[in-house]
Amino acid sequence: MIYLGAILCGIGLAFGQLLFKLCANSYKDAGTVFNSQVIIYFFSSVTFYGFITLLWIWLLSRAELGKLYPFMALAFAVVPIQSYFILGESFSVRYFIGIVLIMAGITLTVWQDKTWQ
Repeated sequence: MIYLGAILCGIGLAFGQLLFKLCANSYKDAGTVFNSQVIIYFFSSVTFYGFITLLWIWLLSRAELGKLYPFMALAFAVVPIQSYFILGESFSVRYFIGIVLIMAGITLTVWQDKTWQ
């Protein structure tokens, strides 16, 4: 349950970044922060990050930071994937290989093998 929450935090950070990017794009198009779409994206971003932060604090009260923190690296993998599919940004194959290596690193970091203890 704790690791599921940590996964949600990592993915949630990525989703928050997508919301911030949508806010930035709306600001660029509107040319003002007083545009309703800019305001909606901004407050959605901040509110979402607030909830993710509360979940993170709850998780930290129940597990060690060193065991939870590798899940934050999920954001490094999820953000580019989101930006590719949702925002139409492009990345090289080498970039996606790097994402696979990040995911492998997370797996190695949190994998608990009883023979190594």
